[in-house]
Amino acid sequence: MRESHPVERAVGIDYYVSEADGTGGRLRARPEDFRVRERESFDVDVHPVDADSGSYPHLVFRARLSGWDTNDFASTLSNELGISRERVSWAGTKDKHAITTQLFSVKLPDRTELPDLGNADIEILGRAGRPVLFGDLAGNDFDVVVRDAERPENAEVVADELREFAADFDGRADEVAVPNYFGQQRFGSKRPITHRVGLDIVRGDWESAAVRYVCESSEREPENTREAREKIGETRDWQAALDELPGRLRFERAIAARLAEGAETDEDYREALERLPTNLQRMFVNAAQSYAFNRILSERLERGLPFGRPVAGDVVCFADDAGLPDPDRAQTVDEGRVDTVARHCERGRAFVTAPLVGTDTEFGDGEPADIAHGVLDDLDIDPDDFSLPGEFDSTGTHRAIRVTTDLDIAQDPLTLSFSLPKGSYATVIAREFLKADPDDLS
Repeated sequence: MRESHPVERAVGIDYYVSEADGTGGRLRARPEDFRVRERESFDVDVHPVDADSGSYPHLVFRARLSGWDTNDFASTLSNELGISRERVSWAGTKDKHAITTQLFSVKLPDRTELPDLGNADIEILGRAGRPVLFGDLAGNDFDVVVRDAERPENAEVVADELREFAADFDGRADEVAVPNYFGQQRFGSKRPITHRVGLDIVRGDWESAAVRYVCESSEREPENTREAREKIGETRDWQAALDELPGRLRFERAIAARLAEGAETDEDYREALERLPTNLQRMFVNAAQSYAFNRILSERLERGLPFGRPVAGDVVCFADDAGLPDPDRAQTVDEGRVDTVARHCERGRAFVTAPLVGTDTEFGDGEPADIAHGVLDDLDIDPDDFSLPGEFDSTGTHRAIRVTTDLDIAQDPLTLSFSLPKGSYATVIAREFLKADPDDLS
């Protein structure tokens, strides 16, 4: 294994599984260099737009977006419509440095058309009885262009090593595989602190969570933003913060506005965080879970345990009808069933998992459980700590520890084409090839 970039290690990603030098280069030099199309699984009847809006109040549409962050698009659309942003929902979150094709819905019983927004091609599909929900997709297809690659020929060498990892270091598979890390975007590409805020919340330190989100700066931010955060952190003058914080930091401004009304108790700081959109509230705790998950995977790599087949004590999830891991169909593998379950894993019928820790987490037994408990002890958190108010609460789940995909490589320019299941990050594939600063991946 090869040690990862220091910025990645800060979010629990300690290693590359390929030893070869990377191609170098950068992603997202222009939006068209990073194309994502969702593979949808919205299993709901969609009726014509003129169907009864009382029974089918949700207008379902597909949008091809260029230069739009999903949250920003939803906010702009809701503002144009004069409705709450909470009435706009989507299947998967994407960032703005890409061309993305995504599924959305908006609760809009009194309209059949949507406003024109720049760099957004909208195709209205019809009406549905429920909204598009986060997770209503099977996966995403990616075409990723690497600009300014210094060693493009190394892509094939890296791919061969990832095929070896797909075969669990025993031969060579047709597909490539990598650990199913949560990518840098999960934690903040320029300011990776969402997991730190989440850990504050899980530990019950609401003041630290709110203050950290507003005030903790990063050397990768613009200088004026860093200075504003640092000044507010020193003064704790939340009213003045509304003048100091750049207008683009609307979430930080929302927290500061609530704290300016009074910041004396834990409840005040929690209410400030609750001024944020519900999906962002959930994201904090999700990021804490993701960080612990990344740490568990890195420790498993360091110990040399397999990723594509279980060892005694692993929790495996069996495949659902779409061939994806079903956390509701999980079992701990005992010594006598290791070989049997390994055959299921080889055939794509089961997946070795690690916990996204919550109140109902099943840790399994043996060495896999020791790894997970060791990470939680180091973070000073416990499953019961995830029993939290409102959107911050989490029962936890399991996530596959490895992701595999077919891969096509083209040259001039170097282009990687692959598909991933929902929840997996394109950058966990791309990072193995570029071995670059995460800034060059985002």
